Amino acid sequence: MSLLLSLCLAHAVAAPIDFTAAGEETASFLQEYLRTDTVNPPGNELRGAELLADLMAREGIPWEIQESAPGRGNLVARLPGSGEEGALCLLSHIDVVDAEGERWPADRQPLSGVRDEEGVIWGRGALDMKSMGAIEAMTLVLLHRERVPLRRDVVLLAVADEEIHNTGMRYMTEHHWDELGCTHVVNEGGIGLADMFFDGQPVFPISTGEKGVLWLRMVATGEPGHGSVPHGGQAPERLLRAVERVRAREGSPHWSPEILELLRQVGEDKGGLAGALLQRPALVKTVLRGKLMGNPLTRAALTDTVNVTGFGGATSPNVVGAEAWAQLDCRLQPDTTAEAMLAELTALVDDPAVRFEVLHELPAAVSPQDDPLYRALERHTEALFPGAVAGPVLSVGFTDTIFARELGARGYGLEPFLVNEELLGGMHGDNERISVDNLTRGLEVLYRSVEEVSVAPGGAWIEPPLHVPSPGEGGVVELPLPDPTAP
Repeated sequence: MSLLLSLCLAHAVAAPIDFTAAGEETASFLQEYLRTDTVNPPGNELRGAELLADLMAREGIPWEIQESAPGRGNLVARLPGSGEEGALCLLSHIDVVDAEGERWPADRQPLSGVRDEEGVIWGRGALDMKSMGAIEAMTLVLLHRERVPLRRDVVLLAVADEEIHNTGMRYMTEHHWDELGCTHVVNEGGIGLADMFFDGQPVFPISTGEKGVLWLRMVATGEPGHGSVPHGGQAPERLLRAVERVRAREGSPHWSPEILELLRQVGEDKGGLAGALLQRPALVKTVLRGKLMGNPLTRAALTDTVNVTGFGGATSPNVVGAEAWAQLDCRLQPDTTAEAMLAELTALVDDPAVRFEVLHELPAAVSPQDDPLYRALERHTEALFPGAVAGPVLSVGFTDTIFARELGARGYGLEPFLVNEELLGGMHGDNERISVDNLTRGLEVLYRSVEEVSVAPGGAWIEPPLHVPSPGEGGVVELPLPDPTAP
């Protein structure tokens, strides 16, 4: 008997979930979550963690809050399973970036959580990523209410400081990962985009991996002097020449299996001549190379990128310092090492008076597509967003998932919401918002995916530990987490 058939039989006697009502409940919680100020800096994510904890407490779900620094709260809530499989982590970050309120409508400010007459909720974090945190929390609530028998623990993990230093996830992976016991992670990393390749065809990229990170300081040195007399070979001049050479760099495409598979699926759905072309990697690499490399987003997905993001070194307008520097953000394909990129840049700049200092480095990490969790996310997304194509992608940016992948977990990035380019621009931009319809369908995608890979057909519901803190009980309550290795 197939797992899906067993799942259906196991729940045949239960009333179906009213996802419209659950979506409205999620929307109300999201509004409250958006009104909770967790702008980073300074973050104050403990406020958001306590709001999530109140929801868990009202539902009778055990939770705890770990502070990675004073006021930087990280929430863990867990539904226990039989332990047949490792825990599934529903991961989100509590912090949001700042916003320029004067650029938003006066009645729809960044911390307002306003729901307008069209059923759209406004606020910083509506897409990045308190909406995802809200549907993850409600997924846990629904599993608990439905008393779904689980073969694995399902863990809600909401962390601090993703937007700047990732200190929350770093703290949890360094100090608590073994007790969390998570072998799989769902997090941000992909979102549905209308008309991504063709008009009328929504595409949902599911992040199966992330490019490597190499942050550098490119430092030029030279003789200091007075600003009134230009001299050749001084640090600022050397730096400008080095920057020009870096900016003129042309990267070669790396045709990863992920981008070729996504294009194949898009082509299969599209049909016709264009669809046939996309299903043939050799033609994609030749006929479509120029088009894909001409788009900044697809170019970033295909190449090792080097982006100049800042400058420093000057002390006074009339003083030429001995050093000047530029900051570089390099994102690397899985087959490119940090050493190889440093060697390439050193040869490209070709100046012994320019050196590179490594500020931060993370290797690329990729999870397999041949995984039940990935397949469930793909299938339920396509089922609940008619006409959509869901497929793998290597994310151009990195998320907290990269730290879990380093420890062996399989991670998949998908916010199951459908947006257009204008709405996508709200992430870290102006007028960030999400519709209640999007939130409702996203909740159903996530719930059905989690249920499919976690349900124990014929199994028994396992009651969580009896002690559950009441809403507002203390500031931080630590509960003993179940041992994931226990039978």
